Amino acid sequence: MIIAIPVVQEQLSQHFGHCDYFRFYHIDKDKNIILTEDKTPPPHEPGVLPKWLSAEKANVIITGGMGMHAQRLFEQYGIEVVLGAPSGAPECIVQEWLEGKLESGENSCDH
Repeated sequence: MIIAIPVVQEQLSQHFGHCDYFRFYHIDKDKNIILTEDKTPPPHEPGVLPKWLSAEKANVIITGGMGMHAQRLFEQYGIEVVLGAPSGAPECIVQEWLEGKLESGENSCDH
């Protein structure tokens, strides 16, 4: 499994389309992080990031907020979207999600 986190200033970005880069966590069958990669996304335009993240083999994206159009596109690509995640260290957020302990709030994006 590959989990993608949008990152701004080493914290989870509250809006996935406005991040500095994405951190990809490769997870083994025992839910251990086995590889971490940082990748710069293409310029943000409608529809570009879901296609790019699908090409990068992401299975899950965890973010604070995301517009409805992007959510629908991720669904079409078969990528699970976790919304309302708090700002924080990306690895801690991934670990909480893997353990079923991530408390998500409201979608911080209103479009």
